[in-house]
Amino acid sequence: MSPSIDDLFALDIKIGTVVRAEPNDGARDPALRLWVDFGAEGVKQSSAKITDRYTPDDLVGTQVAAVTGFEPLRVGGFRSDVLLIGALTPDGVVLLRPDAAVEDGSDVA
Repeated sequence: MSPSIDDLFALDIKIGTVVRAEPNDGARDPALRLWVDFGAEGVKQSSAKITDRYTPDDLVGTQVAAVTGFEPLRVGGFRSDVLLIGALTPDGVVLLRPDAAVEDGSDVA
């Protein structure tokens, strides 16, 4: 059975700003620990395998799209609350980001 449009609308996708980033040395594959500010929802954590294209310094202060509302996972001993969204390329994940600044916590339509 194919996903329906209702399945897409059931996802809570928001924009947030990366406020802190560092290597996740406990992860099995190279990853970054990120703290992302979603405005009224607060700062959420994420472990993301995006080290092929990004360093921590590249990301702090930038906005990203993420799926929120999942049960937290543990990745290399680090709690991951949200899933960043990106395009898979041969050179690694390219994060999906707004092309203009928006309010943290904005819904993605």
